[in-house]
Amino acid sequence: MVQIDASTLSKREHYHLLTRAVAPRPIAFVTSQSKEGVLNGAPFSYFTIVSAEPPLLMISVQRKDKKMKDTARHIIKSGECVIHIVDETNVEEINKTASALPTDESEVDTFDFTRVQSQRVKVDGVKEAQIRMECELDTHTVVGDESADLIVVRVVHYHLDDAIFDGSVIDDERLKPVARLGGQSYSKLGEMFELVRP
Repeated sequence: MVQIDASTLSKREHYHLLTRAVAPRPIAFVTSQSKEGVLNGAPFSYFTIVSAEPPLLMISVQRKDKKMKDTARHIIKSGECVIHIVDETNVEEINKTASALPTDESEVDTFDFTRVQSQRVKVDGVKEAQIRMECELDTHTVVGDESADLIVVRVVHYHLDDAIFDGSVIDDERLKPVARLGGQSYSKLGEMFELVRP
């Protein structure tokens, strides 16, 4: 085994090791809204479930030079967002939203998305996702010497395409979720198998 003292690595070296070691990672496309009404959209692969009861999700929004990004700022101020699951049908368009746009420009409007009104929150979602979850802020924590905003949100409303949901179970093979690997790499679903948990 190669031994590496973590204190000797740069931020970039940590990034390359962690994003390739902790993989595949699901991708959240998050819409949030500024107080001026600009609808922001951005992808995050530092994303996971926190709890099923209550239904909590987590995203980690990395800061740039310790400055909070739009997504984190909007969620903290408004207390709301919509999280969409990235799949094979929308991953290329969602990838474009990682572009650096001015704060007063909407990624949702700039790229090829269709706004759809939410039921429980004021933030719009996008029609192009087969799963979207309206969320309210539960917890915000600044972590890593002000390097990231750890945001936990509570799901208050689900939108599930009936092509992938039969009323009780989501069909992963029809959803075709996409996961993030390291570098410029992504993955699709491969061979699936089941194990009975003891």
